[in-house]
Amino acid sequence: MSDRNSGGPAARKTTRLRQMLQSSELEFILEAHNGISARIVEEAGFKGIWASGLAISAQFGVRDNNEASWTQVVDVLEFMSDVTSIPILLDGDTGYGNFNNMRRLVRKLEQRDVAGVCIEDKIFPKTNSFIGGERQPLADVNEFCGKIAAGKDSQIDDDFSIVARVEALIAGWDIAEALRRGEAYRQAGADAILIHSKLSRPDQILEFAREWANRSPLVIVPTKYYSTPTEAFRRAKISLVIWANHMIRSAVSTMQSTARQIYAAESLADVEDKVASVDEIFRLQGADELEAAEERYLSSRREETRAIVLAASRGEGFASLTDDRPKVMLPIAGKPLLRHLVDKLKKRGLDDITVVAGYKAEAIDVQGIKLLVNAAHDTTGELASLACARTAFSDDMVVIYGDVLFRSYILRDLVESDAAVMVVVDSNEPASGSAADFAYCDEADDRSTWGQAVRLQRIAASGTLDGRAADGRWIGMVRFKGEGLAWLEAALDALRGRADFAQLGLPDLLNHLVADQKPVHVWYVHGHWLDVNSVQDLEQAGNFAAGSN
Repeated sequence: MSDRNSGGPAARKTTRLRQMLQSSELEFILEAHNGISARIVEEAGFKGIWASGLAISAQFGVRDNNEASWTQVVDVLEFMSDVTSIPILLDGDTGYGNFNNMRRLVRKLEQRDVAGVCIEDKIFPKTNSFIGGERQPLADVNEFCGKIAAGKDSQIDDDFSIVARVEALIAGWDIAEALRRGEAYRQAGADAILIHSKLSRPDQILEFAREWANRSPLVIVPTKYYSTPTEAFRRAKISLVIWANHMIRSAVSTMQSTARQIYAAESLADVEDKVASVDEIFRLQGADELEAAEERYLSSRREETRAIVLAASRGEGFASLTDDRPKVMLPIAGKPLLRHLVDKLKKRGLDDITVVAGYKAEAIDVQGIKLLVNAAHDTTGELASLACARTAFSDDMVVIYGDVLFRSYILRDLVESDAAVMVVVDSNEPASGSAADFAYCDEADDRSTWGQAVRLQRIAASGTLDGRAADGRWIGMVRFKGEGLAWLEAALDALRGRADFAQLGLPDLLNHLVADQKPVHVWYVHGHWLDVNSVQDLEQAGNFAAGSN
């Protein structure tokens, strides 16, 4: 026997709902009103979901009087259906209009894999049955039968279910009228009858069930007569029990309590352990599935650009300001210098950030980084710190000094480059007293030419070399991509053989690459960056950070 006929895992949702209605066992479905509540219902073990009109209206913050349009309801159903594998029975009010609206509704529900719809014999727009139900007029029986027939004629899937909800008892009519209507709706094609009552005792429901005598599946909603033992429903041969609104009601009471506590305490300390964790929300949203899909479908995409930040030095120009923290933790415009740098990197999509610390590494308190420590920071230089991060190398990475502030476009342009090795050089005339790292290139900056092909020739401590003025200043930012990584690793291995390796810096590495005939390309900028090397730089850095983007 196929799964389609046996009701196994591969059976359609429509088939499984129909089997629940026709089952010889009492079945249960629970209310849900959006995607996350629907997933919770399924995880709890329920075999089906009641998409409650009251609950869906409530989560919109509107009344259960058809104030939410049927298209808005269907939009919610689409999310609910997408995240669950069990059938959904929609509380379709009165069908949202006449027979023609009903026809369109059925087609739209089938398109969204909704298994069935329950419609009630009241006048559109409806009012919730528990609000003055005895004053609510009922629909004409023939008109309602036509609506049922129109829905059945419109369905494509033979197993799509239409449940007819009899409101006669709600409206104050007797059992005889409820039975008359139920039988008319059965003959019009309804797949099940829902008999509704607002009494706190099940007497009316049980009497109806006795008189109905299993003519077709019978559905009940024991919201008011909730204390009735479930065994009474089994004895009455009820097919399906709908727990109709307790998910939305429990959510509301919990949210009200949480809101009051947070408001009164002006703190989250008392509520954090009482609410679901953020990780649990991520789980219900399917974050793990997305991560697995990314591994499968994005495996051919290039590795993301990583960043390595060199931040091992104390910062000798800051006197007592760095007695208990490294330079990168000095506050700039209200947050640490390193935080500014990490935020800039993340803004441009560089989320994998390794920081090589040294002096007072334990004082570095910045989220979103991997922290490595150069234990020999007091006797070694930048190149030794870079070597400490070798396990974090990738074939697309930016290496940057930890004391640099810059405008975002500089990093954007650097990352978009295709060069194997690219350095950023500022062609502005350097300020008096600026640190070293003067760049000499094979062409000067021609600001009338965008993206000119320029190569680095040397980085030196002097602004003049062999009578020639420097073309600019290297800002402490270099990117290695593709074969550039192999060049970098080969250069590190070669330089390790030098007796002065411990004192070497990044300029020595770049000069080695140039000497080894490796093309080190230059990206010129004209200002828009700042390094922080002294107390005097702090105020300027604050102003720069405040206006940086």
